[in-house]
Amino acid sequence: MLRGQAREEDSVVLIDMASPEAGNGCSYGSTAQASEAGKQQVVPSRVGSSAKPPIDFVLVWEEDLRNQENPTKDKTDTHEVWRETFLENLCLAGLKIDQHDVQDEAAAVHYILLRAPWAVLCYYAEDLRLKLPLQELPNQASNWSATLLEWLGIPNILLEHVPDTPPEYYSCQFKASKLQWFLGSDNQDTFFTSTKRHQILFEILAKTPYGHEKKGLFGIDQLLAEGVFSAAFPLHDGPFSAVPESSQVLGLTQRQVLFQHWARWGKWNKYQPLDHVRRYFGEKVALYFAWLGFYTGWLLPAAVVGTVVFLVGCFLVFSDIPTQELCHSSDSFDMCPLCSDCSFWLLSSACTLAQAGRLFDHGGTVFFSLFMALWAVLLLEYWKRKNATLAYRWDCSDYEDIEERPRPQFAATAPMTALNPITGEDEPYFPEKNRVRRMLAGSVVLLMMVAVVIMCLVSVILYRAVMAIIVSRSDNAFLSAWASRIASLTGSVVNLVFILILSKVYVLLAQVLTRWEMHRTQTEFEDAFTLKVFIFQFVNFYASPVYLAFFKGRFVGYPGNYHTLFGIRNEECPAGGCLSELAQELLVIMVGKQIINNVQEVLVPKLKGCWQKFSRGKKAGTGTHPAPWEADYELLPCEGLFHEYLEMVLQFGFVTIFVAACPLAPLFALLNNWVEIRLDARKFVCEYRRPVAERAQDIGIWFHILTGLTHLAVISNAFLLAFSSDFLPRVYYSWTRAPDLHGFLNFTLARAPPTFTSAHNRTCRYRAFRDDDGHYSPTYWTLLAIRLAFVIVFEHVVFSIGRFLDLLVPDIPESVEIKVKREYYLAKQALAENEALLGATGAKDDQPPSSEPSLGLPA
Repeated sequence: MLRGQAREEDSVVLIDMASPEAGNGCSYGSTAQASEAGKQQVVPSRVGSSAKPPIDFVLVWEEDLRNQENPTKDKTDTHEVWRETFLENLCLAGLKIDQHDVQDEAAAVHYILLRAPWAVLCYYAEDLRLKLPLQELPNQASNWSATLLEWLGIPNILLEHVPDTPPEYYSCQFKASKLQWFLGSDNQDTFFTSTKRHQILFEILAKTPYGHEKKGLFGIDQLLAEGVFSAAFPLHDGPFSAVPESSQVLGLTQRQVLFQHWARWGKWNKYQPLDHVRRYFGEKVALYFAWLGFYTGWLLPAAVVGTVVFLVGCFLVFSDIPTQELCHSSDSFDMCPLCSDCSFWLLSSACTLAQAGRLFDHGGTVFFSLFMALWAVLLLEYWKRKNATLAYRWDCSDYEDIEERPRPQFAATAPMTALNPITGEDEPYFPEKNRVRRMLAGSVVLLMMVAVVIMCLVSVILYRAVMAIIVSRSDNAFLSAWASRIASLTGSVVNLVFILILSKVYVLLAQVLTRWEMHRTQTEFEDAFTLKVFIFQFVNFYASPVYLAFFKGRFVGYPGNYHTLFGIRNEECPAGGCLSELAQELLVIMVGKQIINNVQEVLVPKLKGCWQKFSRGKKAGTGTHPAPWEADYELLPCEGLFHEYLEMVLQFGFVTIFVAACPLAPLFALLNNWVEIRLDARKFVCEYRRPVAERAQDIGIWFHILTGLTHLAVISNAFLLAFSSDFLPRVYYSWTRAPDLHGFLNFTLARAPPTFTSAHNRTCRYRAFRDDDGHYSPTYWTLLAIRLAFVIVFEHVVFSIGRFLDLLVPDIPESVEIKVKREYYLAKQALAENEALLGATGAKDDQPPSSEPSLGLPA
């Protein structure tokens, strides 16, 4: 490909159209003068319609009128120059600009209301390759559960009629020269939907310079970061709560429909109106809620099976012979001290811990682990089908391959241009070798942060060991008996605090590294950022559970030859085994994080909203009904979907990777997600400013992360069952010694070596398969071989079944494939008829657009 160096000169004219907007010589003027005048309008001549276009975007900045002579006056003057330049360039780009000021003696709030004339909309719609409708189709939305219940004749309580259902369309990329072929082109005021207008306005705002582009002085994002503007947002579609009188006469707005039928807590048991969500918020937000609802629905059978497995464990606690032997052993088993200064203790004192461990460690967990592994495989397979159906219906199947444009930040700072082999257009280009070098440098930073996490984990391990020693020396018999459990529980809380703090730090660091790597499209940028943060968060959240599951109690040694870490004896598993402690850790991290997140999502927006209303109360005017832009400015800025996805994917990891230790994890996830769906819906509809609608064809790199977690879960559960559970030792003992497990407790306990016994003048027992000299016994090596064989057989069986299910379930439903083939056929037929018509009439200018609607399959 030919590459050319990008131009260095600073251009301020974005488009050059043969229209009054491009050459009217408009000047926005001084913002200081606008503030003094109270209101200033710059209205270029209207093209294409007699009606005044709606407000498409709002820019806001605040001005402090009390301290005109302040130390930051130079910075304020710079911001004013940037603001004036930016607004003048918006005017040169063809936008209509109105200003509305609200001020008192102390401060002023300036609202810049942006409108896009018809010519500007047409130009950018073609430049952005927006797809617009050619022909209306009936809405073909369907739900498998609704279809099944209808076939069975069972009333469907989940189904609800939602008014104003969006129709489906055949659509293609917009061409201004073929305007007459598009649906609704006779009405210029409604031809572009509000979401399309917002996309066009945001593209202009993102590319408009306010200084030299190569110095990064361009785009609304940079101006917001510098504090030149306080906010930039499209307007909501009126208030979310409907007045009964007006709703009967005028009907509900799109926002009111979403609030009435989606964002209310009373709709927790209803299907989500995804087509309405997509129409108002765009495909990216709609796909998130589609995934969240799909995942939550699939959690229902997992939660039911997990609860049954847990209840089975509850019944086995009172009928399990080894547990009864432990609880009734009295002084039969004198156990060796748990630390150098600790005293000997009786195994019967750990009866409660052993019973708690039996809740999670029994034969049912093996079945549940196999069930959850296949559940995860089927979940992802059927999500691929659901995603393919939604991408086809929403006309975004080929978005990433063909339609997506380079990021404005990339386009402005890329050092050269190159030919796009797909579109044939010259686009900004950044050398791949340079990007790889930057990504490697970012990986080094990631490894450093992972090392910090490991250091925090080691500190928590040492804390637990020291705390166990301190509590065990207490004169209180209860505290002394529960020293290990108290140290473990407080250590889990300390670990959760470390997790939350490090998460905040690394997210900020990852944003800087990802911007530096110069990714071409927004999808590539988000995927790179997501991968960085998830790798760190994976280590951050899962380091402690992995230690408990696979390392704690493995390197203890034996009496008289204990291993130490920094002079402190390594931790042992409690009497109930490490599996019960792992279940406790999972519940603390998973449930604790969910509670903290939900409290934050409920309280923080309300507190921020109250603070904004309080701090801006004097600036909001005296009217009881503020203007729409004033009302929306009081809302919170939309923070995107990254944290929402991250929360759900981390939850998916807890539900699958360590499910053998905690069968109740799917139940807690299900309860949380029922709340999460309506909580997130309410945030978007009621508490957030309206985000710019973004297109997407899938959930991005999150799907590949989920696939990786599914594979990791199979291996993790295999090792958990083999090495952390008593399942295999029990099976081995029942086969070789006693089928009823009588004597199993004595079978798992070794005797202290003679040197230790003579030194303390007392014999004791400890949990291990060792001989009297402390060496591993033949039973240990036999069990090790059985455990390794179990791991190999388990993961091969699960992966084989998963692969078979993958081949059995097509990624794209047959109905979608038929529709795609039908469209190809109709498109070819229309093209042949059009060529014949052109040959007969020579009407070359009236040919329909050659782009084909919804023809690509999901990548």
